[in-house]
Amino acid sequence: MFQADGGRTHVASARAAAPLKILAPRNHGDARWTFVATYGGGLVDGDAIALDVRVDAGARALLGTQASTKVYRGASTQTLTADVGPDALLVVMPDPLTPFAGARYEQRSTLRLAPGASLVWVDALSCGRAARGERWAFSRFESRTEIVVHGELVAHDALVLDASEQDIGRAMGRFDAFATVLIVNAELGAPMQGDVVWAPCPRAWGTCVRAAAPSTAALSSFLRELLAPVRDSLGDDPFARKW
Repeated sequence: MFQADGGRTHVASARAAAPLKILAPRNHGDARWTFVATYGGGLVDGDAIALDVRVDAGARALLGTQASTKVYRGASTQTLTADVGPDALLVVMPDPLTPFAGARYEQRSTLRLAPGASLVWVDALSCGRAARGERWAFSRFESRTEIVVHGELVAHDALVLDASEQDIGRAMGRFDAFATVLIVNAELGAPMQGDVVWAPCPRAWGTCVRAAAPSTAALSSFLRELLAPVRDSLGDDPFARKW
């Protein structure tokens, strides 16, 4: 739980059970940053992680990862439920997921926003261990995200990549990384075009951005430029010391 106190946000409570761990290092500015990780360095067959997040009124929070989340061969799931209070900000910005050959991964996210709340949601995926010949070699990837504003479902975004239904590598062509960004009540930057193909899709509730990049490095550079306006609210650049 994140709460605002005198203009600064602090972690009021946090609890985790294996294989999940939550890190809350000191950071610049008045927002509070936390990072989630797993003891095994990734998700193994049978892992099922459920994360509940609450950002109280006026608080500002970043939820990220230490590095890319590896998804090993087998089936694993992650579920996120977040409640964002009035005039609060939640930025969910994990590093791209890295599924290994034979991995089956499912993700469900429900983001409930109060009136005046702001959200930046990044759902990024890499092709896997391309250097080991595992380019888009996972068995299945499924991600579904719902945004609820003041009790009304305003967005239901879904992406399913199933190797039993299509040649994923062929479908992705030259691209090795993909991201969906959902933004509510936040500004967008103006990324350079470069090698990243992207398209913003404005909606009544906010903006959906799709981006495909030839590498995870190119995708990260793009996201850094796209989300540059969020830095002031977070007090620092979350990409500055990643690599």
